[in-house]
Amino acid sequence: TKCFGHAPMVIILILLFLSFLDTSEQNVLAGRLARTPKVPCAKGQSCDPRLRRDAAGRGGVYEHLGGAPRRRKLYCATKYHLQIHPNGKIDGTLEKNSPYSIVEITAVDVGVVAMKGLFSGRYLAMNKRGRLYASDAYSEECEFVERIHELGYNTYASRPYRTVPNAASGVKRRASAEGLWYMSINGKGRPRRGFKTRRTQKSSLFLPRVLDNKDHEMVRLFHTNAKHRESILKTSNKNGRSRRGH
Repeated sequence: TKCFGHAPMVIILILLFLSFLDTSEQNVLAGRLARTPKVPCAKGQSCDPRLRRDAAGRGGVYEHLGGAPRRRKLYCATKYHLQIHPNGKIDGTLEKNSPYSIVEITAVDVGVVAMKGLFSGRYLAMNKRGRLYASDAYSEECEFVERIHELGYNTYASRPYRTVPNAASGVKRRASAEGLWYMSINGKGRPRRGFKTRRTQKSSLFLPRVLDNKDHEMVRLFHTNAKHRESILKTSNKNGRSRRGH
């Protein structure tokens, strides 16, 4: 009888002991969690890992932005390759392997790209008058809307500039139906002013071509051979002076 009388007390003591053990376990786990380092969020950056981006813009839903640039040659339907010269000139060449026809195309926004001459170090740009030029610094004038044409070519329209109906200036210009100002190279290898182009014209259709073996060799020599690099730049400067002389 005495044994049975002490049974409830023993059960209570066991339960209390187990409760203490549970609490200590919880404290240990809580301490471990508190010591676990948290990944800091950069200033102005979302802490949601699905939206987090690294310095290059990669990661999460932004994976398509800010990646490595595509090295291409922009072949116009007028049979000219677009060239970006160190002296700021933009034109076309019939030469298949011109160093100034190699460009780096980088996505800066959804459907928007910037194009930089690999050998010239200048960006393709269009000013407010619709003229193409090679800029030594990146700006909004270097941004182009890239679209795929029905014929398989690409079109590149200025992002900041387009024709606005009933402009306050009152200047009447023949513009494309969409009002977009397209990059173009005419049948003589010269760029046309953006507001005079249409997306259906051959001069505004471009095919981004991959580099061939000779192009890759030029790139390799440009980065590894100082004399080769200097000779290319000197040739470009000489041609630029002769053009200005005429």
